[in-house]
Amino acid sequence: MTIEIREVQQTDYKDLVELMSELGYPTTLEELTKRMELLRKNVDYEALVVVKNNQVIGFAGLCKALAFEFTGIYVRIIAFVVSSKQRKQGIGTMLLKACEEWAIQQGAVAMTLNSGNRDERQTAHIFYTSNGYVGKSTGFSKDII
Repeated sequence: MTIEIREVQQTDYKDLVELMSELGYPTTLEELTKRMELLRKNVDYEALVVVKNNQVIGFAGLCKALAFEFTGIYVRIIAFVVSSKQRKQGIGTMLLKACEEWAIQQGAVAMTLNSGNRDERQTAHIFYTSNGYVGKSTGFSKDII
């Protein structure tokens, strides 16, 4: 069994459609391809995948930004998912560490992420806190178009 964490490639998009659905954001291959191609052109974004035995089983989407509330750069994990069939094996922790390594390479001093307040996200919250993340706020959003 081989596990590799690397940058996303176009050949990964089909597997990402399923993972995004598991994350709660169903999409089509066409829509995901448009999104990923746009994101890949921006140097402040990174997309990592976990590949096990030639199958994409995890994904993390990251964004580097400047902070208003402190001096420095931070990285936000925008999307993070491990296949439901592959959880509880340490893969999520490996992916989280790879995200943190990328953030350090970017000069970041902090990491942030949001995770929904839904009951089904409680396991994710336990995972994040067990990896040193602290719940500090509740996020809000509004569709404006």
